[in-house]
Amino acid sequence: MKSHADISKFLSYVLRHQPESVGLQLSSEGWASTDELIACAAKAGWRLTPEIIEAVVRDNDKKRFALSEDKLHIRAVQGHSTKQVAIDWEEKVPPTMLYHGTATRFIESIRQKGLIAGSRHYVHLSGDEATAVAVGARHGKPVVLKIHAERMHQQGYAFHQADNGVWLTLAVPVEFIAFE
Repeated sequence: MKSHADISKFLSYVLRHQPESVGLQLSSEGWASTDELIACAAKAGWRLTPEIIEAVVRDNDKKRFALSEDKLHIRAVQGHSTKQVAIDWEEKVPPTMLYHGTATRFIESIRQKGLIAGSRHYVHLSGDEATAVAVGARHGKPVVLKIHAERMHQQGYAFHQADNGVWLTLAVPVEFIAFE
């Protein structure tokens, strides 16, 4: 039997990036039928049940997934790169400062281009430095960049917040990044 961590990685891959890899169709808001997910996963060699899915959603430390109230649908709350999904996030006023965790090897590129979404739909920002450090550590030696989010917002940049608290914006120009 696969571990919750393995299932979480599988769900991230399918619900964020490649639903077609298992024949799954997502709504524009990222939702998939849990029954359809279970059937498609089985064809790909993954044994999922509603109880396993519920446990993975509940226990995921990053709160990457959400179940509908009736538990008949599941989605990744952010981090999508698939064109099937275009979540219509409500715009929110960000705090004065947000944080972005990255690795030292990316700093020169960020100094030149700012933060760009790359293959994802949005740049992901954290509300606290500790989370940003953890994110940066996944990519190498971590660096935390301070983002002047309030100034960005005042100059017309839109911010959204995913269900798990991650802040989202299309890009962060260099002039709003504090390289300390």
